[in-house]
Amino acid sequence: MIPGRQIGRLIEIMARLRDPQTGCPWDVEQDFASIAPYTVEEAHEVAEAIARGDMDDLKDELGDLLLQVVFHARMAEEAGLFEFGDVVEAITAKMIRRHPHVFGSSEARSPELAQVQWVAIKAEEKALRAARRAARGLPAEPNGGVLAGVPPSLPALSSAVKLQEKAATVGFDWNDPRLVLAKIREECDELEAELDRADRAAAAAELGDLLFAVANLARHLKTDPEAALRGTNQKFRDRFAFIEAALAAQGRHPKDAGLDEMEALWQRAKTERKADAVAEAPLGGSSARAAE
Repeated sequence: MIPGRQIGRLIEIMARLRDPQTGCPWDVEQDFASIAPYTVEEAHEVAEAIARGDMDDLKDELGDLLLQVVFHARMAEEAGLFEFGDVVEAITAKMIRRHPHVFGSSEARSPELAQVQWVAIKAEEKALRAARRAARGLPAEPNGGVLAGVPPSLPALSSAVKLQEKAATVGFDWNDPRLVLAKIREECDELEAELDRADRAAAAAELGDLLFAVANLARHLKTDPEAALRGTNQKFRDRFAFIEAALAAQGRHPKDAGLDEMEALWQRAKTERKADAVAEAPLGGSSARAAE
């Protein structure tokens, strides 16, 4: 299989779909704004396939995500802005520019040094972009400042981490995850105080602060909070399915059971899952911990 030929075929297919006379009516009426939510959705589905370890599904989801790039590029070409080849050229040049330790004479002997170099090059690019915008009479950044460049469309937890990472570049950060944990406890206390006052709006605001602090702890632990929460969501699904199955074996439904009974089944699901994980693991330990 020749990738270039396959990409060319995909670009041709998108051009046909967008043809005003013979194309698909749905595809023809779309624009950048209407397609953007699908682009975000496909990126999430890629991440979900990776989390499941489903490589066949990952292949399909990456194709769906690639289609989104081709779709946006086609609309841009129709508007005389740029085309797919320009997108490829831009990212190719960027990757070469941001990896001088691979494609140039610079050195970066560790992931940390490579990251420092990447950040410095991004800062140079930002300055050049600001100069170009200024030459056209535009503001340096649509949303300037240290926190610029974090899309509002990102999932809230991911956005929180990005904002925290940017603030950390100028020293606005804790140097110990335990300090973040203390902040989480503080936010819990403030939330509890608002619950005692029965102030729902204030409690919601404090809940947001708590979630922001939790995202910060995930960042300090070098853990993606979205991935961590997806894992917990799946664990919840599995354990609740166990409850449903156990009750169904008795001809019953969860709505027919009390909370105490469902809690007992939940604890049984936890215990049995741990036992299964230990049995499947070559040495037991790591998989047992993963099942917590």
